[in-house]
Amino acid sequence: MSNRILWADDEIDQLKSHIIFLENKGFNITPVTNGEDAVSLIKTRPFDIVFLDEQMPGLDGLATLEQIQNIQPSLPVVMITKSEEESIMEDAIGNKISDYLIKPVNPNQILLTVKRILDKRRIQNEKAAQSYLKNFNELSAKFNDRTSWQEWIDIYKTLTHWELNLEASDDALQQVLQDQFQQANQAFGRFIQSEYKGWLKRNPSEHPTLSPDLLKRKVFPHLEKGETVVFFLIDCMRFDQWLLFQKMLNEFFTIETDFYYSILPTATPFSRNSIFSGLFPLEIQRRYPDLWELGQDEKSLNRHEEELLKKLLTRNQLSDQVKYEKIIQPEDGNRIVDKLSNYTQTSFTTIIYNFVDTLVHSRSDSEVLKQLAPDVSAFRSLTETWFQHSSLFKMFRELANENVTVVVSTDHGSIRSMRDTKVFGDRDAATNLRYKYGRNLKAQDNAAIFIDKPAEYQLPVDPPANSYIIAKEDFFFVYPNNYNKFQNRYRDTFQHGGASMEEMILPVATLKPRR
Repeated sequence: MSNRILWADDEIDQLKSHIIFLENKGFNITPVTNGEDAVSLIKTRPFDIVFLDEQMPGLDGLATLEQIQNIQPSLPVVMITKSEEESIMEDAIGNKISDYLIKPVNPNQILLTVKRILDKRRIQNEKAAQSYLKNFNELSAKFNDRTSWQEWIDIYKTLTHWELNLEASDDALQQVLQDQFQQANQAFGRFIQSEYKGWLKRNPSEHPTLSPDLLKRKVFPHLEKGETVVFFLIDCMRFDQWLLFQKMLNEFFTIETDFYYSILPTATPFSRNSIFSGLFPLEIQRRYPDLWELGQDEKSLNRHEEELLKKLLTRNQLSDQVKYEKIIQPEDGNRIVDKLSNYTQTSFTTIIYNFVDTLVHSRSDSEVLKQLAPDVSAFRSLTETWFQHSSLFKMFRELANENVTVVVSTDHGSIRSMRDTKVFGDRDAATNLRYKYGRNLKAQDNAAIFIDKPAEYQLPVDPPANSYIIAKEDFFFVYPNNYNKFQNRYRDTFQHGGASMEEMILPVATLKPRR
């Protein structure tokens, strides 16, 4: 389809030669003589770009621009005017126009503007596709048994980079990338199965930063230097989502992003308690049996995070004076925004933000959300839109005016679970879709990591349970009873608890205000 241009100018009859020139170049031009008609057409018909005369009777160019942006904020608009007044330029630019032209304009000038705006993305996409395909084999060759944990971080970063940069590519290329991501996760699952248990036996300097190390390595050094620190834990945030959040935060902070590995299972009761206690789950159970008991309801397992955090601070000879907040409802976030400056009077503040995790679970149960976010790209875009309008973003903007160090991380990520595998076990086994603990657990060999000696993985068991299974790649566990019902219900949902790059390799960013 030819590019569709809407051109609004009260002297449109004098621009016939320009319109004919563009039509001969393959463009589809719709001319109107006033802003009202332009706005009406945009409500009912698709356009790729708008040329807008600044000085029109009735609804002038700037007023028309404002209404267009209310209807379709992403539609490129080029303002054309006789005036060279700086104030008019600033008003137009402030309203995020795509370009600004001074009359008289010639046809070639219009053509170049259209190509620069409309073809820029196509050219960038073509170059990105060429670059990806050129490096495809080199990247795939890295998925082998000799790949180190540092190299797996680089692989995940590279694949995520391509995922974001090829979003607008054709379906065939998207499928190639999706297949390569799946191949990487197959190899990553084998890597974790081979290496993870050994990490837990080695000196901490010989393995990646794991959940129990996160605060000790990434937050406490700032406290030891006397800095005021605000630590945000965004529950269930993936690296790709963080990149979109970071793009909005770059205006306010200098940002350094590093990575750590979540423990297994990559689920909130295990990973988040491990972060705030500085201990593995088995150590928590043995040291503080009254604060964490596996047989409890999962939601109750995270009731004692603040207490565990204070004990960790004391063990590391730091003040246990910490402000701790957990944001579940929107009003909780707005309450903190209103008095955020009070929080920075304390040297250490921890804020847990649950929305991304809530969105993940809500999508599993809501057909409306599945339609709004049918794939990874759309789900990522949905979280970006939420963040832009969230109280969390407001907190960041407020903190940019304070003398603080902000550290941002997450407890685990999530993966789009597309393949089911039958799991067998006793009726008391855990009900989670990406991990289970219980007795006599069995599943497809290539779909899971089998843990028959939980203590070697620093995992507790609640007798009579005696083993765990952890899903690999994008598998999810379904019991044979009512198999088809649950297969259909949970296929194509975002889940966590398993061993995939998206769930285990997690961003931890340090932000310093630019002011």
